[in-house]
Amino acid sequence: MASLTDRSPKLDRDRLVRDLVPPPRFDGERFSTYRPDPAEPSQAAAVQRLEEYAAGLAGVGNGNGNGKGLFGRRRKRAQAGRGIYLDGGFGVGKTHLLASLWHAASGPKSFGTFVEYTNLVGALGFAQTVEALSGHQLVCIDEFELDDPGDTVLMATLLARLTEAGVSLAATSNTLPDALGEGRFAAEDFLREIQALASRFDVVTVDGPDYRHRDSLESPPPLDEAEVHSATEREGAVLDHFVDVTRHLSTVHPSRYRAMLDGVTAVGWTHVRAVTDQAVALRLVVLADRLYDEDIPVFASGLPLGEIFSPEMLAGGYRKKYFRAVSRLTALARGDDR
Repeated sequence: MASLTDRSPKLDRDRLVRDLVPPPRFDGERFSTYRPDPAEPSQAAAVQRLEEYAAGLAGVGNGNGNGKGLFGRRRKRAQAGRGIYLDGGFGVGKTHLLASLWHAASGPKSFGTFVEYTNLVGALGFAQTVEALSGHQLVCIDEFELDDPGDTVLMATLLARLTEAGVSLAATSNTLPDALGEGRFAAEDFLREIQALASRFDVVTVDGPDYRHRDSLESPPPLDEAEVHSATEREGAVLDHFVDVTRHLSTVHPSRYRAMLDGVTAVGWTHVRAVTDQAVALRLVVLADRLYDEDIPVFASGLPLGEIFSPEMLAGGYRKKYFRAVSRLTALARGDDR
């Protein structure tokens, strides 16, 4: 049986930038496939505003007359970039709209989560990340996170350098599903943290309830070991002891987790147990994001996936990350149709 712990992909700098595209589930999504709720007029208004924004991008030259490759190139950008920020809670279609904007934009562009961009800086270094992205017409940042001050400052600095180069920006962030009233404050937090860039961002509100109606973290009952083995008897599946996986993640830079999953069709974990170390937990969050992006089913025995993170972790500073990871892992275990 193949194992995830046998996979240690090498750093491919060009691929890290090429992989900054919307997840496969959004390959076919466009503004025309978004279905605004008639009871929430802000949704239709958001589609119209983003379509206008995309049309405006078409009139901004990407200044690539002196361009070279992804790295070592020089760009002249005559116009400072503008930004647009989608403000709303879970399940109102912000990622769908952000991906639609990316599809509508022409020229060089990138799409990634906040964590993917911070991991890119960790893998390439700040200067090379700026160089790799400064020739893009549009950079989309999904799920902008404000729970790590160091990463927030890093991203704000990166965005400042990109706007100076004329790159247009689009971003979203999420509030917790149980955080009543926080949806409207997300934009205020975002604009405060990016400070000098705030005047360059227009806020677009997307109201509405969570269309997925995921108001709990209920996970399916754990499988027994025999069931996990049986479920992963397929081409491309990997099977590991959960502790071995968490240890292996520390040996692979998070920017390479996507490459580590190349060709994987299913993941099996035996002896799942609670994660008590913060560093281990944050690496598991990144893996959960990449599994979810690729829609790879998860089969697990041991502790229910909804209980991987302790109540203390779910109440702490990184709780948004942990709630997202639990939601995504349990969805993959349930086989939800997304």
